[in-house]
Amino acid sequence: MANKNIFCYSILCLIHLAAVSCVEPITIGLVSLGAAGIGYLMKSDILSGSGERCNEDNIYSHTSHLEANLDRNLFGQHMVRQYVVAALNAHLQPNNPSRKPLVMSFHGTPGTGKSFVADNIAQSLYKHGLKSQYVHKYMGRADFSHPARINEYKERIKREVRESIQKCPRSLFIFDEVDKMPAGVFDTLTSLIDYAGYAKDADYTKAIFIFLSNTAGVRISDHLAALMKQGKQREATRLSDFEEMLKMSAYHSEGGLKMTNMIDAHVIDHYIPFLALEKAHVVQCVKAEFARWHAVAEPDKIAEVINSAVSYEPVHSLFATSGCKTIEKKVAIVVHGQRGS
Repeated sequence: MANKNIFCYSILCLIHLAAVSCVEPITIGLVSLGAAGIGYLMKSDILSGSGERCNEDNIYSHTSHLEANLDRNLFGQHMVRQYVVAALNAHLQPNNPSRKPLVMSFHGTPGTGKSFVADNIAQSLYKHGLKSQYVHKYMGRADFSHPARINEYKERIKREVRESIQKCPRSLFIFDEVDKMPAGVFDTLTSLIDYAGYAKDADYTKAIFIFLSNTAGVRISDHLAALMKQGKQREATRLSDFEEMLKMSAYHSEGGLKMTNMIDAHVIDHYIPFLALEKAHVVQCVKAEFARWHAVAEPDKIAEVINSAVSYEPVHSLFATSGCKTIEKKVAIVVHGQRGS
């Protein structure tokens, strides 16, 4: 019996949890580490079946890969490139004194790059990208589609966010199609992303939350068109031109952010507008897609894709209604036709 006790209190106890009852030594070991965050890193290191650990080898603290990818593949979104990257860089600093997680809300019409940017944040900051156990992506129509189940959804979000951050404080949460979610679904989340800092159960300050919505897409287009008619260059627009409008639109429009206490409590740090794309931007998307196929973007082939994929909204006749959303498959058909001929 003495030998068994000695064995349990050794470091090998961490490896043989399934065979030997060693709950008390584990608890003592975690408490003795001092900081709560270290305890969660250790727990993740031990329990991760994929070999992925909550450490700097698997979660990066720089945005160089993200910046390079946005420069190559994101067009017409100067504010996204400027403000999102800056917000991430500040949040990822090891001496960041923030007392809350980073919370951003992306708004714009379909095809302007919201999902692309959110997914690239995951791919750039996590070694395993979207497959990382520390990246959690929810889709409004698939995960939270029934208003009658709102209480169930609220408890699910609260539980899963808490459990995920307990495993790894550097967790990323992406909520897509927020405008398709029932109002109030995020109300239980507010207390976790407010100025909670180091709560008793976890360190919430290192997490990142991103909400994606088509809400205010038309208003963004109308406001951008008005600014341009007044003589303001598209690239000269700033976040201050749109942010308050986005906040109010999200609060009053149907969807998961409608009348939410997250907005009342001012816990969303940045409302990021994704501007409607003009033809020149869509052409850039087409060229980038041809390059991804390692194919030559000949002028007639570009025109073929543009003519089949792009239509313009009738009010301003300036912006592509679907942005670059359908470009990928259209280019694929053209490239396949080239190689098959």
